[in-house]
Amino acid sequence: MDGTLSAGEALPSMRALAKDLHISVITVQRAYEDLTRDGFIETVSGKGSFVASQNREFIQEEQLRIAEDLLQKVAEIGRSHGISLKQMTNILKLFYEE
Repeated sequence: MDGTLSAGEALPSMRALAKDLHISVITVQRAYEDLTRDGFIETVSGKGSFVASQNREFIQEEQLRIAEDLLQKVAEIGRSHGISLKQMTNILKLFYEE
């Protein structure tokens, strides 16, 4: 996600990566399976694994989860210090439109 790998770029084989990292092939296999499930890599039988084009839906969902966590903290601060929902909404609107 930081641009180090380009979409379509081949990833090392599971065995090669396990050897380079001195970890179990099973650990690498699980990681590749998780990355495939989340849409970050594509695996072609007999050819290997490749970087997928960005899964924008997954990224947006993750960012929404982060925003929800932060907004929950904001709501707790507002309630505990007597800041009205209207005041908090106005502050959020100000930042959002900035």
